[in-house]
Amino acid sequence: MQHNLYEGAGLRVDPVRVARRRLKQQRIRRRRTVAGLGGLCAAALLGLALSGFHATLPGHAALARESHGVAAADTGSVQTFDIVASGDLLIHAPVWQRASTLGHGRYDFRPLLARVKPIVSRAALAICHVETPMGTGAPTGYPVFNSPKELAAAIKWTGWDVCDTASNHSVDKGQAGIETTAAALDRAGIRHTGSFRTAAESRRILIVTVRGLRIAFLSYAYGTNGVPLPHRWSVNLVSTAKIVADARLARKRGANLVIANLHAGSEYVHEPSAQQRDLATYLLQRGIVDAIVGQHVHVVQPIRRIRGRFVVYGEGNLLSNQTAACCPAESQDGLIAVLHVRATGLHARVTSVEYIPTLVEHPSLVVQPVGARLAELTRQGLGSSALARALRASYRRTVGYAGRGRLIQPLPRRLG
Repeated sequence: MQHNLYEGAGLRVDPVRVARRRLKQQRIRRRRTVAGLGGLCAAALLGLALSGFHATLPGHAALARESHGVAAADTGSVQTFDIVASGDLLIHAPVWQRASTLGHGRYDFRPLLARVKPIVSRAALAICHVETPMGTGAPTGYPVFNSPKELAAAIKWTGWDVCDTASNHSVDKGQAGIETTAAALDRAGIRHTGSFRTAAESRRILIVTVRGLRIAFLSYAYGTNGVPLPHRWSVNLVSTAKIVADARLARKRGANLVIANLHAGSEYVHEPSAQQRDLATYLLQRGIVDAIVGQHVHVVQPIRRIRGRFVVYGEGNLLSNQTAACCPAESQDGLIAVLHVRATGLHARVTSVEYIPTLVEHPSLVVQPVGARLAELTRQGLGSSALARALRASYRRTVGYAGRGRLIQPLPRRLG
């Protein structure tokens, strides 16, 4: 069973030690084979075998250069790692106003994300969803968003590596807003896809190297709230033909794993829409993509397995000001999906999915991992407080909608 970095269970594997042990074992096996051959022929065979082996096994320096200190993939090697993906960063006016208060006049979103930072930063690859543009001028909230550019620095600080920017609010500030959003993420060192500054940029496939594997990340939105696109290439819109073409191009460019992000569905509806279901079934049954994650509906939707591949239909809100005052109570809920990846050589697949229920705590607007926050309250003797009851209710809602099974489980499994 895969080790779990999120509940403290199990031991982390030292990749250098594993590689050395594998090398030693293969040398022993080769020596035993050679011993039965005898003479100069055996010696020559041993030399050839070892030289070929050393040519394919990464050395200690190569191991150290790999992202997160794990060896590059080689033929026959086996490794496991995690990809995390989270829900909407939906920056309503009370959210950026709170960030301004915390930053004493400068926007500081980091305290709102500090409790999920350990989860995000531990992953081999962390994916975020930027719902709202980061444009110039004064920030604005719903219905036409313009988030402070300081959000990008907080995204980097929290530990996300890549973000998708395709949403129904991508063009709230026009093409200029797309460009300023991309510039802010670039300055923060965050790679991104989904909305684009140029036609040439829109034709690129975002591929990141993780543990010696090439992982492609694709991003699409169902629409832009009826606002015309500045250019036909400004935002990736959901289209089966487009997704298939992009996924095939990603494979052609060497992607070992393809993940698609879909911003789609009916707002506040837990059941996936026909578009969501049909598209997921088509893409996963045919192996066009290896996993799907999604946002937009602002509530949690199911996690399902289709022909051995997984879809996280809707991760809910990660950070927003939505509450029962405006929306369903579960709009405060979200989940961080943990995709467990197993790779043999260059062949990678998602073997199971765990998820961490989250809740936006009020009035602080801090994103809380539900299990950890409830455990903290219990230690403080506040296990029966109103907040503790709200956390338990949130957990029950999220698990009820996301589901559980042999290969799909919440973290923690049960609340204490």
